[in-house]
Amino acid sequence: MSRGDEYVSAADRALEGAYEEPMSLGEYVDQIFENPKIASHASKYLLEAIEAAGTRTVVEEGEETERYRFFDDPHNDGEHAILGNTEVLNAFVDDLRTIAAERGKNEKIIWFDGPTATGKSELKRCLINGLREYSKTPEGRRYTVEWNVEGAVESRGLSYGDQAVEDEDDWYESPVQVHPLSVFPDDVREELLAELNETTEDHIDLHVDQRLDPFSREAYEYLEEQYRRNGAEELFATITDPQHLRVKNYVVGVGQGIGVLHSEDEGHPKQRLVGSWMQGMLQELDSRGRKNPQAFSYDGVLSQGNGLLTIVEDAAQHADLLQKLLNVPDEGTVKLDKGIGMDIDTQMLIISNPDLDAQLNQHADRNGTDPLKALKRRLDKHEFTYLTNHSLEAELIRRELTGETEVWEARGYEELEEKIRESISLRVRDADGEITERELAPHAVEAAAMYAVVTRLDDGDLPAGVDLVDKAILFDRGYLQDGDERVDKDEFEFEDATNGEHGIPVTYTRDELASLLQTERDRHHAELPVEDVVMPRDVLNAMAEDLDDAPVFSAGERTEFENRVVPVKNYVFQQQEDDVLEAMMRDKRVEESTVEEYIQHVYAWATDERITNDRGERVDPDPLKMKVFEIEHMGRFDEDSYDGDEPGPAVREFRTEKIITALNRHAWERRNEDFSVSDVDLTDIPIIRSLLESYDWDDVARIHEDFDPRQWDDPPADTETATVKERTIENMTDLFDYSEASAELTSRHVVGQIAYKWD
Repeated sequence: MSRGDEYVSAADRALEGAYEEPMSLGEYVDQIFENPKIASHASKYLLEAIEAAGTRTVVEEGEETERYRFFDDPHNDGEHAILGNTEVLNAFVDDLRTIAAERGKNEKIIWFDGPTATGKSELKRCLINGLREYSKTPEGRRYTVEWNVEGAVESRGLSYGDQAVEDEDDWYESPVQVHPLSVFPDDVREELLAELNETTEDHIDLHVDQRLDPFSREAYEYLEEQYRRNGAEELFATITDPQHLRVKNYVVGVGQGIGVLHSEDEGHPKQRLVGSWMQGMLQELDSRGRKNPQAFSYDGVLSQGNGLLTIVEDAAQHADLLQKLLNVPDEGTVKLDKGIGMDIDTQMLIISNPDLDAQLNQHADRNGTDPLKALKRRLDKHEFTYLTNHSLEAELIRRELTGETEVWEARGYEELEEKIRESISLRVRDADGEITERELAPHAVEAAAMYAVVTRLDDGDLPAGVDLVDKAILFDRGYLQDGDERVDKDEFEFEDATNGEHGIPVTYTRDELASLLQTERDRHHAELPVEDVVMPRDVLNAMAEDLDDAPVFSAGERTEFENRVVPVKNYVFQQQEDDVLEAMMRDKRVEESTVEEYIQHVYAWATDERITNDRGERVDPDPLKMKVFEIEHMGRFDEDSYDGDEPGPAVREFRTEKIITALNRHAWERRNEDFSVSDVDLTDIPIIRSLLESYDWDDVARIHEDFDPRQWDDPPADTETATVKERTIENMTDLFDYSEASAELTSRHVVGQIAYKWD
């Protein structure tokens, strides 16, 4: 089979998996008693589609919460995932649950508001993708009816298009996805639903209150009239015989179960809402002196979205239409024309920028005489904000630049930190038409993300000793680590609710980075393409300097944002410094077995116990081993801190407060089982974790006595500085995925900053 045939076959399988043979009305009823979800009303179906994808745990604004995976766009590999705003999305689902159960809010139109580039458009696409894919699953099948009147006497045919049906094998589907149970008379349908709801354990009953749509009603009444004239005894069974009525499934999509009104859509309100009359069909299908609803187009947003979801995009452009929607949610009916109404079952949702809010409040000072008061009462507002999680913003920036769609799901924050700091390499065409590979160095995206988040945070509720970068870290990670101390977000009180309401949007950041990737920098190296590397400081300088040229910011915002770049620069430099130090001291890292031995000796020393040596003998803890470890590996003490090999007061306090306290905590946590020092995860002890994971420049000076940072840019051959630099560059590329060029520039920057204070 050729490659082309393979793809054609794959497409065949995809279509077959979502298609079912049409069934009779009776077979459909049997099926819904086996799987009631396939008969769910609109809001209940939308809720079920969201819940079917499951949840995952996330941390946003420092708080752990459950997030519905549906909003990660899992069916589309995350392409239109909504990053962040989990609390807003959860509130939306809570509203759906209330609406679906008909416990309130039935008259509400759900409104998503917020500035540009906050994920509102992604919400629309995510809903469309998710509902389409859910409708392909067995539990998410969606059904409507189709009609054929050609078998009846004196058939006139059916049409809501340009051509009448002439062949009896041609069927016309309900143009508004009418629910199959709508075919039943009201009392029979109520009895059926009552029995169906009694058989399910679902806490939300299924409701189908809509009558047949006008197109289907015309077909039904025509068949009823013909068979009644001919004396049919089982009239309903004859009308709904499979030769006239079939239940068919459909894959949900825009135009069939989902209606989307775009900002550029035009027409009078009735046309945009439900459709328009087709003048050429009116005379042909004139029915008993009135307009035949089969001559209606049914291409309005409510018609397309009947049965599931209606979305008004950029709602400020359709403010006139919103008032026409006032009674649709609670009455569930919309008019096609005088005397012709259509029942609607759809969840209405509007999306807007803040300009709609301004329009709605233009008469707010008139209090009780505000003409928009009724509309505002029906709008249930959910406000999207800019991301205030550093990791989410970094993920969004990468998406904007690279088209990556993977949703980051880290098992721990350390794994997430690796993603945040990663470099990006992109191929660009330069001014000479040459294809060049440009690199956003490690921490460049991180710097952009941190700066954007910091501009979005309110600084009016910062406690003493905490800056906006600290607040951003708290929001993203949930805690601050200061040396040996960890401070959780619960210990802070951030009361201001303006976080994320303004700040630098991701579109500005994306454009700045894209511009930097196109620009060659005035840097040179004999061997490395350093001119093709965009450094974090390049990013921060460009973002801050170009604020004056960006019309989206006010003068006050420009000044405020410019003042916030300094702490971000300090933060990013600290990340770069940690990389350089770790790479520089990689070969000097303390073996974990050596640390374990030290811990065992300290524990025995504190508890007056003995330890087992390599020969299996029980011996006293070795004071010399502990002393050597504390001086040489920890670098915390010198000979003056000891009386021979015996610890002085400072050493004794250190061992007791920093080591033994942590071990006692582990012993308490494991109090119902045998405790052994060997069971302790050493990285759970802050002072030991810092020993295993980080160094400082005093350690460098202690270990590399002849190292001279002032020679770093071009160290003389055969010097310790040259050797240290070579290993550092190699380790930076190996440990942190730097390129040699970005490692060169980063190490130059870091070492250059500490060189002046080396002596």
